[in-house]
Amino acid sequence: MVAIPTLLVVWLVWFPAVGSVLLSFTNWDGIGPLSSAKPVGVKNYQDVFTIYPPFWPAVQHNLIWLAVMFLVATPLGIFLAVLLDRQMRGSRFYQTAIYLPVVLSLALVGFIWQLIYSRDQGFINQLTGSTIDWYGDPRYNLWAALVASSWRHVGYIMLLYLAGLKGVDPTLREAARVDGANERTTFFKVVFPVMAPINIIVLVVTVIESLRAFDLVWVINKGRNGLELISTLVTTNIVGEASRIGFGSALATLMLLISSVFIVIYLRIVMREQR
Repeated sequence: MVAIPTLLVVWLVWFPAVGSVLLSFTNWDGIGPLSSAKPVGVKNYQDVFTIYPPFWPAVQHNLIWLAVMFLVATPLGIFLAVLLDRQMRGSRFYQTAIYLPVVLSLALVGFIWQLIYSRDQGFINQLTGSTIDWYGDPRYNLWAALVASSWRHVGYIMLLYLAGLKGVDPTLREAARVDGANERTTFFKVVFPVMAPINIIVLVVTVIESLRAFDLVWVINKGRNGLELISTLVTTNIVGEASRIGFGSALATLMLLISSVFIVIYLRIVMREQR
């Protein structure tokens, strides 16, 4: 019961993660045995920060992705959760409809929105009469991808907050109502602080989702022409034509370090509450 899942986690998660960190200090190109790899110290990391042109645009795009997910998609998901928590007519239907994109992969989401963004037969261009190539034009493709990703992210956040709202003690709302607080004040001063564990989970999930955004962008144009992300740079260097395993592993290690910061913060808060 314990040994088999542990072996799977070590094999599929920890072994590749540790292997990537170790390979990031070599110049291995994936050709030949690992014994042919030569240690290069921190040269790969120096090259990432100094002489690799796509890196800083990718960092900027990841930050934009995080900002949109956190400042637009997440508040919209919270708003929908608050509305559906009121047991309005047809709430089950709305919950299912909003949550449906969550069960789809981001690659499939990209294909669905391609029908909307298509330059010749897309819904937007047919409606407005324009000929904008939403996925191809670097002025618009990042924002088009963010809309598609937000469509999926909103449903996930809605589900998390809806579950959290169901667990809030009703007596807290009744006490706030007796004290004369309106619904807005009750939510922000009473309900929202009580849901601190959900808020932390949402924060961590949003950061990690923004860092690991890959499928949707890769489907659009393989992370090129204004859609560079750190995750697509990792794939391009490791399995692409460049075949720079050591350099790509350095990029992957940077992603791991950034994600670990938020994961450690989350674990500390959860363990503190359990104590």
